[in-house]
Amino acid sequence: MAARIRFPPAAAALVAAAAAVVTISPAKPATAVVVPAPPAVPPAALLPAEAVPGPPADRTVFDVATALSTADRGDGTGCADVVHGRVLPPGAVAGQGFQAAVAGGQLSELVARTPHPPDLAAWAAQARRCARVTVDDQGPPTVSRTTIGTGPTVPGARTLSYQQVLTLPGQPAGLPGLRLRTVAIAADGVLVLLRDAGATDLDLDTLAVAAWQHAATRLGR
Repeated sequence: MAARIRFPPAAAALVAAAAAVVTISPAKPATAVVVPAPPAVPPAALLPAEAVPGPPADRTVFDVATALSTADRGDGTGCADVVHGRVLPPGAVAGQGFQAAVAGGQLSELVARTPHPPDLAAWAAQARRCARVTVDDQGPPTVSRTTIGTGPTVPGARTLSYQQVLTLPGQPAGLPGLRLRTVAIAADGVLVLLRDAGATDLDLDTLAVAAWQHAATRLGR
């Protein structure tokens, strides 16, 4: 189901839905374009458990391509993608990911290959336009506040760093809401993304750079 997002009046004028227009000549019937699957990503490309600060925790490993739902494959480049943290673009994706409980919250990582790498600069610009929106597509209405930070410096790669705070409309100021932080690094069709939820106190920038370096050697980069 498509996300139903209500924008505050101040933000409504800043958000425009982008639609792709394809023109097909009547003289040439349309043919399906086969997108080759990207090379597989071995589970070993993920950070080993001992690389995550704190006591070892059980973690769940998943295959990125099968874990993405239809909705997760994207509904354009509007605020729904920002609110739900969809950095990966639609299309063929191969990858591995994990989720693990850590002190103060949860940590997740994904390492993905895709023929359509995400434009992290454009994604950050869209996130700035969607800095405060109210979404009501998953149960009670939720206020999403997104702040773009400065990503780590990685030679030859683009980076993205942002924080999102989810609260309920009218929630007292004394209740902080749920904090989500994300750091992504992308180059040459490879994306490494780390995200934490809660008050983990992890150095997510340093951990993301370590994850990128660890994955690079396993992916032949």
